[in-house]
Amino acid sequence: MRPALWIALGVLLTTPVVSLGQNVPYQRILHAQGEPQNWLTYSGSYFSQQYSSLKQINRQNVSRLKIAWMYQPSKPVANLECSPIVVDGVMYITEPPSTVTALDVRSGLRLWSYSPTLPEHIVSIGLYATSRGVAILDNRVYIGTADAHLIALDAKTGAVRWNVHVADNVMGYAMTGPPLALKDKIVVGIGGSEAAVRGFIDAYDAETGKRLWRLWTTPRVGEPGAETWGGGAEQSAGGTTWNNGSYDPDLNLIYWGTGNPAPDFNDDDRPGDNLYTCSLLAIDADTGRLKWYFQFSPHENHDWDSDEPAVLFNATIDGKPRRLVGFANRNGFYYVIDRVTGKFITGVPFVKETWAKGLDANGRPILAPDQQPTLGAGTLVYPSITGGVDWTSPSYSPETGLFYVSAHETGAYYIKGTGKIEPGPPKGIVGGGGIRALVGEQSYGAIRALEATTGKRKWEFPLLAPAWVPVLSTAGGLVFSGSDEGNFFALDAETGKLLWDIQMGHAARSNPISYEVDGKQYIFVTAGNVYIAFTLP
Repeated sequence: MRPALWIALGVLLTTPVVSLGQNVPYQRILHAQGEPQNWLTYSGSYFSQQYSSLKQINRQNVSRLKIAWMYQPSKPVANLECSPIVVDGVMYITEPPSTVTALDVRSGLRLWSYSPTLPEHIVSIGLYATSRGVAILDNRVYIGTADAHLIALDAKTGAVRWNVHVADNVMGYAMTGPPLALKDKIVVGIGGSEAAVRGFIDAYDAETGKRLWRLWTTPRVGEPGAETWGGGAEQSAGGTTWNNGSYDPDLNLIYWGTGNPAPDFNDDDRPGDNLYTCSLLAIDADTGRLKWYFQFSPHENHDWDSDEPAVLFNATIDGKPRRLVGFANRNGFYYVIDRVTGKFITGVPFVKETWAKGLDANGRPILAPDQQPTLGAGTLVYPSITGGVDWTSPSYSPETGLFYVSAHETGAYYIKGTGKIEPGPPKGIVGGGGIRALVGEQSYGAIRALEATTGKRKWEFPLLAPAWVPVLSTAGGLVFSGSDEGNFFALDAETGKLLWDIQMGHAARSNPISYEVDGKQYIFVTAGNVYIAFTLP
């Protein structure tokens, strides 16, 4: 069977304002902040700030926002977590599990759509078979597929330019995060920790698809860090890299988070810190060599992945300008790290946590007693398996100096079971236990604004339940996010005051973005089976 490629010729012939000759060289992405009418990479820029400098929509008029257009896929989809790319009048979205579609940003009309031929059965242990977006570089669009392929498409037509096999899906490998395009490379991560696979980060030649380098995120015997796995180094597993990375072009460093070690809740066979799991890695973009790492949760056994996006920003600390990383971690702590050296600066809880008494001078957790998974009924620990935040992107506003995050306030009973490293489904299911979650009033959420350099809470907007909705801040003084009950709303970025709210009928799950065309600013998000754009009347 050949891959499906559909082009709306009628749209192309009758809508001359749409430019299909997209060309996005590296220099355009490098200076993405200079063209805020577009959204050229995941999270808006290499710094992953989820911030738009557009301000036509602002505090004074946001209450007038209306739906401009909606797009629905031809087939029902689930886990719609797409963050689109917008380039010169064209929007590139993904439809789960691995379809790429180009839309007219003015109307939502489909221009072309490409669906790869996937196996009849996709192995997706511990993850959803979804796609959080694409990357664009020069005249090609790139997607990582549910069966662990990386595909380059012609940005104008959707025709396949190349297709490379990244890893074996039958072993549990899958790709859910968007690629990162930089220089002449496409950098990708991988999912599958719960299938006992070994995590890695790859770089591929953007023009040919040739693999340029691979960085394994769990070491084997004889490799640096293997000693942190004790006798388990021969089968070290986990540390998967299923989300997106950030990039500092001046330092030429990629910043990428890693997932939990395997088995999740049973640590009997992996004594030690288990590098480089639950860490932030700083990687030389040209060679793939590890420059430094910071491990948030050494010897982790609560499934607190550290795949949340690393937000890069510059600020003054103790009278000196610093290049920083802000990281709201699933383990419940907010961290500030020097992104040149990896040196810990500060870290504070941003949600309730009971597993650590605090962090020492190097940022290493000071463990609280009796907070490990146990047999039988388990141990009540905060935060829950979904953490203080899950994969959802936070936002940083250079206007306010605040870091905005959709926080989860909930705990769980962590239960220890049996678990062995036996790669390859079905034996590769290595959870080693599970959880019993808290429900009802014991579990809630909030949009929280933190002082980016200290983690000090400035305000919060409470939610009935933990939400899986990323955050967008804008120069219009607004913060956009949503609730698990289906609300999409705008808050005052300085105070957290609710300024606008719409009930969409289903919870949002994608990064909200903003773009501008024909002098009109739009806000875009997904809900349920629908892609929705809002604008002023």
